[in-house]
Amino acid sequence: MKVIILAAGYATRLYPLTKDKPKPLLQVGGKPIVDHIIKKLEDIEEVDEIFIVTNSKFYGHFQKWAEEFKSSKKIKIVDDGTRSNEDRLGSLGDVDFVIEKEDIKESIMIVAGDNLFEFSLKEFVESHKKHNKSAVALYDVQDKELAKQYGVVGVGDESRMIEFEEKPSSPKSTLASTGVYIYPPHVLPMLQAFVRKYENSDKAGNFLEWLHKEEHVYCYITIEKWFDIGTLDQLEKARGEFRG
Repeated sequence: MKVIILAAGYATRLYPLTKDKPKPLLQVGGKPIVDHIIKKLEDIEEVDEIFIVTNSKFYGHFQKWAEEFKSSKKIKIVDDGTRSNEDRLGSLGDVDFVIEKEDIKESIMIVAGDNLFEFSLKEFVESHKKHNKSAVALYDVQDKELAKQYGVVGVGDESRMIEFEEKPSSPKSTLASTGVYIYPPHVLPMLQAFVRKYENSDKAGNFLEWLHKEEHVYCYITIEKWFDIGTLDQLEKARGEFRG
């Protein structure tokens, strides 16, 4: 299994903190966000390589970080060639870029680089291995008003996804996509074809919304803390509460 950590955004909502520093390298709990993510990947035997996809503006920042960071996993920094928020590839575009550039044929785990969470990625992988189909990790925000901010998932029998809606005005559930996904090898060409066919490749949820109508997508549900760091308020909350 390969891992793609999405770190190519420009995080304009976090300016001035991210004007000259990528969001995944902001400190929480005494170390960069990306360190916490990789710590969760260290004990997954199936993972043999981690790709961190970033942009030309922040490529040097991640290269310097990688020179100093020690990991049991092979880590490669990938530059998607963009230089501004206006020409970014978007999350799906970056996944497509890495699959193509690195000629990935194995299963992939995708993790948003601005995510902090306390649930186990090892357990997520073990759950996925029971069916070997696409999977998404969900966090129960337990509040329908709060759910309006996220991609909300409806779950049916055997933990299968039956609905996906991005930032719904009237959420039907409180289960939010965490930005952590697993796609088996046969899904990769489908993802690439989706990116090429549709204009909106910024949200990974767009592909999930399409995929679950084509084949089974399974859900791993957690109530352990999850932080989606999109604003200064969310960053400060994570710094105050995250213990991962």
